Amino acid sequence: MSNLTSKEVRLKSRPTGLPQESDFEVAAVEVAPPDDGEVVVRNLWMSVDPYMRGRMTDRKSYVPPFQIGKPLEGGAVGQVVESRSPMLAVGQFVISMFGWREVAVGKAGAFQKIDPSLGPIEAYLGVLGMPGLTAYTGLVRIALLKDGEAVFVSAAAGAVGSVACQIAKARGCYVAGSAGSDENCRWLKEAAGVDQAINYKTCGNLDRAVGDAFPKGIDVYFDNVGGTHLEAALSHMSPLGRIALCGMIEQYNNTAQSPGPSNLAQAVIKSLRLEGFIVSNHFDLMPRFLSEVAPSVKAGKLKWQVTVEEGIENAPKAMLRLFVGNKAGKMLVRLKSNADA
Repeated sequence: MSNLTSKEVRLKSRPTGLPQESDFEVAAVEVAPPDDGEVVVRNLWMSVDPYMRGRMTDRKSYVPPFQIGKPLEGGAVGQVVESRSPMLAVGQFVISMFGWREVAVGKAGAFQKIDPSLGPIEAYLGVLGMPGLTAYTGLVRIALLKDGEAVFVSAAAGAVGSVACQIAKARGCYVAGSAGSDENCRWLKEAAGVDQAINYKTCGNLDRAVGDAFPKGIDVYFDNVGGTHLEAALSHMSPLGRIALCGMIEQYNNTAQSPGPSNLAQAVIKSLRLEGFIVSNHFDLMPRFLSEVAPSVKAGKLKWQVTVEEGIENAPKAMLRLFVGNKAGKMLVRLKSNADA
């Protein structure tokens, strides 16, 4: 195989506040032939996730920041088109962190085989992948969820939140979730099966709305948002309640330091436990997660949504849609590779 070309998305400048399309650039590159032990993968789908916003800022974190002028990284599902490794054969579907490019070349060990019989291959970027495992980890390991408890999930119609809601419902829990549109709230009740759905944009006083949804208190809060949602949850937690701190998307684009919850004293008064977590520290749960969740996905019992942008050129647009609420479920880009097979 020769004369492979690929398009990739690079970080052109570090965003201030909400990212703009001008912070990115799309470049065409020649694809290097694989060395011994390497494979060439044509990406078919790539993931766009909120945590990527933090990597656009030059600061220390649990993952290194993206570099100016270099291609971004993220989850991607593709198919092996050339192999110089016995680990992977041509035609196999794989998942990797070589997203934001149409064609990836790397050591075979950097790619993981996936089973397309369990669901659509793009599901490995959502319900069967990192977002699904994040939901499972937050509820089962961090919040120590018990059957029949009262659970509140923020950003409940998103890739992580929607799975968290359905895992909790499958364990007999009372579940209420928040979302930013009436359409997403309807989906939560009709498809995901939550007991109450709160449109945080139109409910008026969020604290009152959460209190109305949990007259007996919240046992577990799965926090994807932070800010006013965290404050509302703290006000209505039951004694000995647990909060899994997964994300704080309300604050990701703030240009000034955000104040902490004004009612954090509730954590002392009610003997609450708040614990933050990064899913990459919990990959040992993946087999257990797949054994429990994959059958429900395959049977169509666990529902999930996707919002899709077409083509690598629209990957920056997909990133912006994460923060303006104009999406449902998992944000994906379907890649149209121009590479020669």
